[in-house]
Amino acid sequence: MTLPNTENLSASLDGGWLTISLNTPHNRNALSAGMSADLTSVLQAVRDDRSVRGITIRGSGGVFCAGGDLKGFSGDKADILAISKGGGALFALVASMPQVVVALVEGAAVAGGLGLACCADIVVTTKTAQYALSETRLGIVAAQIAPFVVARTGLVVAKRLMLTGALFNGEEAVRYGIADFVTENLEDKETEIKKQVLQCAPGANALTKDLLTKLGTDDFTEVAAQTFLTALRSEEGREGLSAFIEKRKPNWVDAV
Repeated sequence: MTLPNTENLSASLDGGWLTISLNTPHNRNALSAGMSADLTSVLQAVRDDRSVRGITIRGSGGVFCAGGDLKGFSGDKADILAISKGGGALFALVASMPQVVVALVEGAAVAGGLGLACCADIVVTTKTAQYALSETRLGIVAAQIAPFVVARTGLVVAKRLMLTGALFNGEEAVRYGIADFVTENLEDKETEIKKQVLQCAPGANALTKDLLTKLGTDDFTEVAAQTFLTALRSEEGREGLSAFIEKRKPNWVDAV
């Protein structure tokens, strides 16, 4: 497939995996209007393509993302509301991608950058990466990222981090639940994760991610049963069961 042309990030497809590198080092890969638009366009381009099995989001220049571009909030009330709601839509898009989303964090992951990492399914960090929910230190609020941070850390830890603006490193990020793995070689850990993900059926992963968004709903038992039925009767489900019985690899393992 052909990916959209972008000015603020680089995107490439290889072996069923999309790699997105935020690439505006002059502002530490901040989520400017242009960056958000580019990220949205690339994600939307692959959203319904099951040949794309996973997505890595990282930053160039040794920095993940320094948060929102505060210069963009100098407009009138309507502009500010639109920018904030647009940020919320971007975070929701990342979190709802059917593919497995991996964030590789080094350098800074601050404010909205930390929120962006929290939208990923798997977060890998270096020990020396620096995190902070610094909004209250600037007299503002960690607003649109709040549900994604709380989903990772729980309410008690999220409140502490938001209300103190405390700076913490990669090891602490793992303890808080923001990151899953700490390593000094992001690429090696990414390779390990890719191998694991590529063993899994892409449609089944997409159904699993969608099902998990429905946890806590009153009719979850029914929704889960219907999702299981859909998967079992799908082409993937039939292939997976046949492969298990015939003691061979299912066809999606060697598809990339």
